[in-house]
Amino acid sequence: LAVVLNAIKLWQMPQGGSIALGMLPIMVLALRRGLMPGLAAGVLYGFLDYLVNPYPPVHPIQFVLDYPIPYLLVGLAGIGANRWRKAVAGSSELTAVWTVILPSILLAALGRYASHLLSGVVYFGAYAPPGQSVWLYSAGYNSYVLISATGCFAAAAIVLPALERALPTRAVTT
Repeated sequence: LAVVLNAIKLWQMPQGGSIALGMLPIMVLALRRGLMPGLAAGVLYGFLDYLVNPYPPVHPIQFVLDYPIPYLLVGLAGIGANRWRKAVAGSSELTAVWTVILPSILLAALGRYASHLLSGVVYFGAYAPPGQSVWLYSAGYNSYVLISATGCFAAAAIVLPALERALPTRAVTT
């Protein structure tokens, strides 16, 4: 599902990256099943993303920073899995959206953003306009991750409570 949602791009960046909802299934899985399943799904998706949309790596570390690591970090949303179960069992869904889903997705998105930011500084700084800081260039270029995360949060705020009502989570692993 992540591959399909990532193929539906709202915006494509010139040197790779896009605004899409590809992170959503990883985040939903992580929040429903826990940290380890989220991390595993993320790293597997990172390799799939490279196979489906390869951008030739300039260095093996750049490949790692742009594919498996950022999506592994999306799996960090699983840190909120136990809180999600407790929140939906004991409080309103609206409270759970703001106290569990938002911080979990924010953590996941910032993890992915940090990985792409570092890759951009180290390997893609040559694309920065003359005189502009490579950090500033990479921060701006990779902001598509944060925009995508905003869409993922909005979708997760609808999908997770509905999914929980239809198919309650039985057990969460850490």
